[in-house]
Amino acid sequence: MDLSNYSFLITGGAGFIGSNLVEYLLNNNAKLVRVLDNFATGKRENIAPFLQNERFQLIEGDIRDYNTCKDAVAAIDFVSHQAALGSVPRSINDPITTNEVNIAGFLNVLNAVRECGVKKMVYAASSSTYGDSKILPKVENVIGNPLSPYAVTKYVNELYAQVFADLYSLNSVGLRYFNVFGPKQDPNGAYAAVIPLFMKSALAKESPYINGDGEQTRDFTYVENAVQANVKALLSETNGHEVMNIAFGERTSLNQLWNYITDLADVSLKPIYRENRAGDVRDSLANISKATNTIGYEPKFSVVEGLEITYNWYKGHE
Repeated sequence: MDLSNYSFLITGGAGFIGSNLVEYLLNNNAKLVRVLDNFATGKRENIAPFLQNERFQLIEGDIRDYNTCKDAVAAIDFVSHQAALGSVPRSINDPITTNEVNIAGFLNVLNAVRECGVKKMVYAASSSTYGDSKILPKVENVIGNPLSPYAVTKYVNELYAQVFADLYSLNSVGLRYFNVFGPKQDPNGAYAAVIPLFMKSALAKESPYINGDGEQTRDFTYVENAVQANVKALLSETNGHEVMNIAFGERTSLNQLWNYITDLADVSLKPIYRENRAGDVRDSLANISKATNTIGYEPKFSVVEGLEITYNWYKGHE
């Protein structure tokens, strides 16, 4: 589909998923790609390659400020809302800020979208919404009780989006991401995700820490699959509000994951096991048939393929 007639706003566009999405849109001739980011967790280096592109705009600002959101949304066709404070442990340590960004900030963007007549908003929902439900694979209409403040915020986003669809006919799609990984994901800091941490350990030839016994499973999703889902959801014919799982559809244990990465790095290191982490689910696996049937989502990259690309990226950015 020709993107040259459309303008896009990516909130959190200097972040991991957001910057990969910006790159895709610019490479595919979008008329305008505007980023709103406060660089609390986003990185300037993630968007540095785009700054000289005449079809790229940066607004440095915070989604907690409503006027900033209105300015960012002005004259935009489609909004991909990626801005959030991620991490379950972060939300447990600081629930107030997580709530301010992920709920109040989300509502600001949603209302700005409504006021400015944007065609559609796609937003980053989360597999954490499934909470304590033990049912596998995860299906969109069966959720459990949330296990963290972060999970609460992501579920509230879905509730708000549905209300805005019902009251104001606002079109939106929530993408419940399952453990997205890939290039540009930060391996540093207290809330780094497991794959960048494992990559960092393998490259440093150091044993990683694993919380629990390592047999817990996740549906790891390479970032290009998430980018595809965003673009297809934005341009799809859906009306009202829809929520759908975005994943690869395969379970991988943390022990398997470490074995894959040690094979790539050609190292032999045993993990160091420690206590389980509060707020974590034991197992996760997505049913992705709704996304396939609704927006034509077809994940192109397996976990192993994504890990190889990601490892080579980290190796080149040591």
